[in-house]
Amino acid sequence: MSISAEAVPNGYSASRQDGTYPRPQLVRRHWRELAGEWGFAFDDANLGEAARWYAQPRFDRTIQVPFPFESEASGIHDPGFHPTIWYSRRFGADDLTAAGLIAGTPAQRLQLRFGAVDYRARVWVDGTFVGEHEGGQTPFSFDITDVLDPALADHTVVVRAEDDPLDAAQPRGKQDWRLEPHSIWYHRTSGIWQPVWLEATPDTAVALLHWTPDITTGTVRVRVDLSRRPPAGSTLGYALSFEGRLVADASHTVSEATSTTTITLPAHTNGQAWEELLWTPENPRLLDATVTLSAPGAAPDVVQSYLGLRSSAVAGGRFLLNDRPYYLRSVLQQGYWPASHLAAPSPAALRRDVELIKELGFNATRVHQKIEDPRFLYWADRLGLLVWGEAPGAFAFSAAAVARTTIEWMAVLERDHSHPSIVTWVPINESWGVPQIAHDPAQAAFSRSLAQLTRALDPSRPVISNDGWEHVDSDIVTVHDYDADGRTLGARYRDETAIDRLLASAGPAGRRLLLPGQDPAAPVMLTEFGGISFATEHTEPDAWGYSTASSADDFLDRLADLVDAVDKSTVLAGFCYTQLTDTLQETNGLLDADRAAKAPIERLRAIISGTRPG
Repeated sequence: MSISAEAVPNGYSASRQDGTYPRPQLVRRHWRELAGEWGFAFDDANLGEAARWYAQPRFDRTIQVPFPFESEASGIHDPGFHPTIWYSRRFGADDLTAAGLIAGTPAQRLQLRFGAVDYRARVWVDGTFVGEHEGGQTPFSFDITDVLDPALADHTVVVRAEDDPLDAAQPRGKQDWRLEPHSIWYHRTSGIWQPVWLEATPDTAVALLHWTPDITTGTVRVRVDLSRRPPAGSTLGYALSFEGRLVADASHTVSEATSTTTITLPAHTNGQAWEELLWTPENPRLLDATVTLSAPGAAPDVVQSYLGLRSSAVAGGRFLLNDRPYYLRSVLQQGYWPASHLAAPSPAALRRDVELIKELGFNATRVHQKIEDPRFLYWADRLGLLVWGEAPGAFAFSAAAVARTTIEWMAVLERDHSHPSIVTWVPINESWGVPQIAHDPAQAAFSRSLAQLTRALDPSRPVISNDGWEHVDSDIVTVHDYDADGRTLGARYRDETAIDRLLASAGPAGRRLLLPGQDPAAPVMLTEFGGISFATEHTEPDAWGYSTASSADDFLDRLADLVDAVDKSTVLAGFCYTQLTDTLQETNGLLDADRAAKAPIERLRAIISGTRPG
């Protein structure tokens, strides 16, 4: 699709966009999404590149992009092992115009952008190789201006995607390595699974924006990366507004491809006015931003963005939001749909998940083993939902796994730096990829190095070195505990004495909670518990959970027993309930896989929010 000029008049607000643009914190007026029907072929013998399929693609099938071929929504619906696949799609003059490319306009460039391709991609346009990317959950783009064949009325993009289901060093999260889903793993998501789009830019253009607020000084530091070193005499201008009212503006000359400046917000001089600007889940206030790059002799590059003023930290055994204690009521979110797998079935589905989480009484979510679509983060920013950003894990420890995990994690930190909703980073979960961390100094060093690397690139958020157990350098000690009895759970987390006893033990899962180097005084959170299975009519025959309810009333009683026990703790800084929705054979969701509540939502909300009478 394309945003037309009429749809984006002067005063367009990035904080009030419709949620379809794939990169919501760096928005341009024109773009063309290349969703829909593409040519498609399996290449199980891996012969396509040698046979030059990219030069004359005549693929025998079609697929609906951006859905993985394993899914029903793709139109292919083949969950088998196909490690190499090919795509092709034509685009023409109408697409180029919608993307903002104007014939005869000098110094324009055309960008071909991908939200995510799992796991490795090679791309050709009009038979010419334009680039490759590795990492199944992070974005990439190519400037294709100079490879478009002017003799052609229509142009062709070809993508070769490679996703080896048996490569244990590949970060894959909960995508199963078996043909059929088992235990806690589910169907794979291979190939293109997030939007592909065309976008015209000036020759020198804004490529990346990072907003870093400091609520103690009333300033915002902004980093701008440009597509190249700008011509002499270029300037960057910034205008920040709140609900249509200009809050601050600034400008400066720019001579390097990366620049950083600090903008002061005058409202900080008035404490009451400053409080009205701070972002919280209860009041998700966003500042709109217009960033303008002006280069001599060229049309300016004008992009729209937004940011939230908030801080995230820990101190005194508590999680702090905007320097004040804030108790996290979080839910584990898989980001999986039966018909489309990790790909959202529509942009509206991403908004609906945020709305449902809030309707259930949660103020936070832990997106589990997945780097979620940026449009989900937009709705979390706009509607007010805290997010724990968690990396998909590899299944083995090796030099290849270390390199792949590190490179992809750095790209995640770069992509999502500016979302106010993200308040915690989780590079490793439950020792995935570091299975011998308690005994292997190399694996412990890797976990520690990821935590330190995260702080080096983003010191503004707490970091969990290994969520669940075997912490080596976590700002929050997180525990996973699926005990089904509220009395046992309550006794385990009741007070400081109970917590000290727990931290010195083997832990509920039989794994040590603290390893050498971990600060034992860090705040403690119960970041996985519950997991009550209640199988409705929308379920798999091998349904399971960590305990089982026999009816809706039994489900509510069990849920209340566990949540009430956790709420009585005088020490815990927050919790994360497992989980939001059923996921194939995992029927331990509060909602079924189609997002229908398993009990009256008002009763679920009363339990989860801690407002249940008596």
